[in-house]
Amino acid sequence: MTPTITIRLDPDLLELLDEISADLGRSRSELVRDAVRRHLSLLRFEQRRRALLPFAEAAGVVSDEDVQKLVS
Repeated sequence: MTPTITIRLDPDLLELLDEISADLGRSRSELVRDAVRRHLSLLRFEQRRRALLPFAEAAGVVSDEDVQKLVS
């Protein structure tokens, strides 16, 4: 059995969720799971980026151009 959680949404957010759910033919739960998954992935990326930033700066990698040079 999949665990269940309860969340509270303000009326405007719930209305938007219902609109998009209907437009896409996907359930509320499916959309919320997808949104949480995407947001947690973004938070994890940002967390790891912050942890690695001092090492990158120490190696002289401070811009997108520096990164591009390393990977090309």
